[in-house]
Amino acid sequence: MTFRMPAEWAPHERTWMAWPSPNATFADPAALARARTAWAAVARAVRRFEPVTMVVPPGGTEEARALLGPDVELVERELDDAWMRDIGPTFVTNGTRLSAVDWVFNGWGAQDWARWEHDSAIAREVADLAGVPVLPSPLVNEGGAIHVDGEGTVLLTETVQLGAGRNPDWTRERVEEEIHAKLGTTEAIWLPHGLTADYGRYGTQGHVDIVAAFARPGTVLVHSQQDSAHPDFERSRTHVELLRGRTDARGRPLEVVEVPAPTVLKDEEGDWVDYSYINHYLCEGAVILCAFDDPHDERAAAIFRRLFPEREVVLVDARAVFAAGGGIHCITQQQPKP
Repeated sequence: MTFRMPAEWAPHERTWMAWPSPNATFADPAALARARTAWAAVARAVRRFEPVTMVVPPGGTEEARALLGPDVELVERELDDAWMRDIGPTFVTNGTRLSAVDWVFNGWGAQDWARWEHDSAIAREVADLAGVPVLPSPLVNEGGAIHVDGEGTVLLTETVQLGAGRNPDWTRERVEEEIHAKLGTTEAIWLPHGLTADYGRYGTQGHVDIVAAFARPGTVLVHSQQDSAHPDFERSRTHVELLRGRTDARGRPLEVVEVPAPTVLKDEEGDWVDYSYINHYLCEGAVILCAFDDPHDERAAAIFRRLFPEREVVLVDARAVFAAGGGIHCITQQQPKP
């Protein structure tokens, strides 16, 4: 039977995460401390609704336990970074059992600051811990670079899968063939780019999970920067127009729900931010939603409550996560129930 990646709103067995360790992303001890506090807040929020397993570097259990509390399972494995969405496996199911897709991971396009000796093996480590077989893929890809509706449609970004640092010799057709083979999808919708700040030094070069995400089959949430001073103003309009003109794998015209960006435009260093509510995480019975101590936090929460009336919307401050280059979705990875 064909394997497919379930939508994120499908039932979960657990959530996997990875603990921040000293590296290029968290070189400053104060930034590392803030990151660990933020990762722990996300883990504890998710743990209210489903089991959480945190991968920690060897010798890091005691320190992690102090912040995570007693209810988060800890396992020690070598790590380079802490973005489990990207370094971990993509779980797929054939309806009765799970397998874990092991994409090639090369530090988000072999960026000069990145190290991936250990992270390139984490997908296999997690699959082993979960007790599921591995489906290896030759495609350089990350979990934050894909989003599925569970019914055959997948969102991709041209600057990621087709980027020079990842798959320079692959055609669009070859990428789609491999994605469809591993995820059980049949229709790929390509966005031309990600958000502006995601092309900075510690960016992913355009991950889709900060731009657009399915809320249910036929409905897609899109980041909407409504301040014309921000370079994402035009990018948002491009994404909205493109998606409004597309149909999904079952021929349904997409309903596009714009989620206004936070009001903050720049960080303390004067750089554009990519603060986004799209980078949320769906766990059992809840939406874990990025918060920014921003007037738009509650506006976004209201949109998610309307779309997910059966789920509790839990706001977690994500500013320290975004300062390191990602969001709540980027640091979590679901293991679905078969």
